[in-house]
Amino acid sequence: MTGRVAAVNLGVVTEAEWAGDASGRSGIDKRPVDGPVLLRADGVAGDFIGERAHHGGPDQAVYAYAEEDAQWWAEELGRGIRPGGFGENLTTWAVDVTGAVIGEQWAIGSAVLQVTKPRTPCTTFAGFWGVPDLIKRFTLRAAPGAYLRVLHEGEVGAGDPVEVVDRPAHGVTVGEVFRAMNLEPELLPRLLDAAELPEPILEKVRRRVAGSRP
Repeated sequence: MTGRVAAVNLGVVTEAEWAGDASGRSGIDKRPVDGPVLLRADGVAGDFIGERAHHGGPDQAVYAYAEEDAQWWAEELGRGIRPGGFGENLTTWAVDVTGAVIGEQWAIGSAVLQVTKPRTPCTTFAGFWGVPDLIKRFTLRAAPGAYLRVLHEGEVGAGDPVEVVDRPAHGVTVGEVFRAMNLEPELLPRLLDAAELPEPILEKVRRRVAGSRP
C-alpha cells in the first residue's frame, strides 16, 4: 500500500490550566481541515502554536503521527482518538514514521520535507488527554511521531501520497533516537552518525557520550 496523508490538521487556541505557555494557551488541539494547506519553512500556514520556546521553528516545522499508532492508543485507552489528537499536523497512513531514517526526505503534494527528530512528550500533552501518567506510557511505547523540516515549501492535502525520495545510508531511525535519549543510552554513540539531527540534540549526545567514558 502506498503511504498517504490521512488528514492535515491545524491547531486551535485552547485556554487551560495545563497549557504550557505562560499565557495559559496551547495549540496542541489540532483539527482536520478541508483542502490543501501551505507548509512553510517556519511552520504550517494557519496553525496556532502557543509555546514557541519549545514548539515550532525550522527543525520542528511539521509534526507527523501515524494513524496506525493512534489506533493502538485508542485501544489502549478505550476511547476514540480523532486525527490531530496527538497535536500532529499530518496524520499518515501506511507510512513507517517510527522507522523513518533521520534526514530522509518525503515528497508530499508540492512540498518536500525532511525527517529531523522524534517528538518528546510533555505535561501539556498529558493535560490535554487527561492522562496523568501519559509521559511515562508514551515513552515506554516509543512510537513518538516525527518532526520534519520543510526543504521545499508547497501545499499538502488529505489523500496526497507520501513518497520517500531520499534516505541517508546511516540508517539511524526516529525510533532509535527516541529510545537512545530516553530508554537505551547504550544507543547514544550511534546517533552521532546522523548529521541531519538538529545541532542541540547532537551536542547533548556528545556530552552524554563523553560523560560515560572512563
